[in-house]
Amino acid sequence: MNDKNVVRASLVYKTVPPQMASAFMGWNISCMTGNPAFPKPPVPIVPLVPPDPTAPVDLTTRKASLDAAISAALDGGSVLMSARNVAWQFALDGLDANAFYCQTVARYDLPMFLTSGYQAVNYNHSQSQLDTPSVLGIDNDISTQLAVHLSPIANAVGYEVQTCIGTAPWVTVKFSTQARNVILTGLTTGTVVQVRARALGGSTGQSDWSMPGQSIVD
Repeated sequence: MNDKNVVRASLVYKTVPPQMASAFMGWNISCMTGNPAFPKPPVPIVPLVPPDPTAPVDLTTRKASLDAAISAALDGGSVLMSARNVAWQFALDGLDANAFYCQTVARYDLPMFLTSGYQAVNYNHSQSQLDTPSVLGIDNDISTQLAVHLSPIANAVGYEVQTCIGTAPWVTVKFSTQARNVILTGLTTGTVVQVRARALGGSTGQSDWSMPGQSIVD
């Protein structure tokens, strides 16, 4: 059988920032929990009940540890950054183990494989730079929130969204695994907010930044 018919898991989640890796883990956990196609992943998805001290640490616990380490390292410092990197690698090890399991189970069944939340290697485009997303619209239906609508980009593992207010620098405020409805919260009423985004993944790790969109927060 042609090798191009064999499903291979894309490990593009290893090329993105730890915050995006955590967002991808959340998506993967939701897809794998109770998925009958992949009943026995080598790394459990959620904590085992009853606990099994011989089993690997589950993905949900690894994600929580990564999130805590990311939050602790926000103020910098080599010790905290090192701890974050250790938690990041531990999270990636769990994703890797289950990715190889899923590609083995769904060796020739791409639709089945995609239910795992992992992406498959695209033999035609996996080594190309990602296209640049566009800000299609910004809604302010809920006070102090913006709903940003981006154009989906093929082969992207997720999206990094930044905002800018006035002459302040651009600040990353959200990593999202989907593009069509990215919710930004905690904004200040009456401010004019510019929004831009880039896709993450591909051969270079990220696309160019989109042209900014703008909205007034009600």
